[in-house]
Order: sequence, then structure tokens, then C-alpha cells
Amino acid sequence: MDHDEPDIADLFAPIEPSRAFGVVLSEAQQVLSHVREPVDAELWGSDMIGALSASAADTDDVMTELAVSLVPAAEQAATPEALALLRIFAAIGSPGLRTSAAQAAERVIERGVPDPDWAATIGSPTVGECWHYSDVGGRQESVTMSFGYGGSEHALSVLIDHGRGGGGIKDAWVGDATGLLDKTWLAVQNDPTMVFETIDANDARGRLERAISVGECPEKPDEADDLTAHRALLHARMRFLAARAADEAPETARAPDEEAEVAQTADEEADTPRTDEAE
Repeated sequence: MDHDEPDIADLFAPIEPSRAFGVVLSEAQQVLSHVREPVDAELWGSDMIGALSASAADTDDVMTELAVSLVPAAEQAATPEALALLRIFAAIGSPGLRTSAAQAAERVIERGVPDPDWAATIGSPTVGECWHYSDVGGRQESVTMSFGYGGSEHALSVLIDHGRGGGGIKDAWVGDATGLLDKTWLAVQNDPTMVFETIDANDARGRLERAISVGECPEKPDEADDLTAHRALLHARMRFLAARAADEAPETARAPDEEAEVAQTADEEADTPRTDEAE
């Protein structure tokens, strides 16, 4: 999140995704060799995908095009930067793009190309604290989720406009999560017009999924730029949290099921006559 980089929108926006590999790989060679944190790789990839979306009907179309054009080209190039690009696609792409990129990456690995240091963890952060706050009238709401890679945490914040935007997403940004919860709480506590609440990750995901389904409603150019740059990462985090919740659901349901089985066994044993009683 700290490295300097050129305006990716200016580099990629005029180019169709199917013709973008040369520019994308050139940019990857300049940037990804300096990337040390998985979130920085994700942010670069999200920004790049957003910029390419400017010349397409929607982001899903771009993801499909990347899977059939850039993924095979990256596999053929088989350089460390091309492999890093595939790892990024496999972390934040649509389901189809993730699958094709992950498979291509494994084939490149078999050819002896070294993985980037962050390859093992990208796309699978730990989930930290989540919270939201809004004005007392509920017109605008900010939802923040914190995620971590190793000892570093980042916060993904989304501004939802329940007034003019009808519950759609107005802005989104990523920043350092260190101390952010406390800072936010202190700021809101001193403002009687604001309401603050800590929430769990499933609650945060539900709020954001509803906002995503409504659509985007930026009012200022910088808000539109933020959404373009962070859209792919936001959607990837939603898919990650949904998969995480699905994995946890059987564990949650197992305890009551086991208790019911124990109770049923106890009832059956109580109903079975003892041998000495039968005699």
C-alpha cells in the first residue's frame, strides 16, 4: 500500500482487455518486483482490472476476456512477473478467472519459474474486527472490515448511501487498520449526530452484499475512481467471506446435531427393558 506507481487508469483504460497483455506485463515487471505484501499485489491487480473495465460493458465481461486472453499469454511467457500476474488473477478474479489462472500458474511452476514470496497467502487473509457507523438519520453508512496477512492488517471501508443512492455504494477505499477501530470510535463518540457499532464479519458481508446488489452511486470523480480501483478487491473479499461462512456452517450445526444424537441414544437406552427386569 506504500509503493509509488503511475496512474494505472491512464495506462490501461484505452486498451481492450484482449490486447492488453503487453502493457499489463510491462507494468507488472516494473511494479510487482517491488511488492512484498499480498495486499499490495491485490490492490495493483484490482486497480488494473478496474482500469480495463473502462473499455468494457462490465467487470464480468473483463474477467471473462482476461481468462481467455491474458491467462494463456501469461502462461506462454512463463516469467516471474507473468506468474505473479496469474497468482493475482487467481486471488481476486471471478470464479472462472480464478480457476483458469490457478491452473495456468501450476503449469508455469512445473517449468521451474519461482513463485513470488506472497503467493502462498494471497487471497486468504485472516479476518479481524468489523464495524459500521452512520448518521442518526441513517442516510449514509460506513462499513469497515479488517483483514490481515501475517503481522500486517489492512482495512477495507465502504460508504453506503441510503439516501440519494438508495442503499448503493458511494465510495470504497483501503488503508492501514492499525488503531483504526479505536480512532473511529473516539471520533464518533464525540459526535452526537453519529451512531457506531461493532459487528461480526457475516453482518458486514450482508450489508455490503445488499449494497453491491443495489449498484454504485458515486457523486464525485474521486469517488468514482476509488470504486473503479477497489471494485475487484471488494467483490473478492465478499466471495472469500461467503466461502468462509459456508465452511463454518457445518461446524456450527454439528454441535446441536451431536447433542440431539446423545439425547436420542439416552432415550432409547431408557426405553429398553433391563435383562433382570424382563426376568
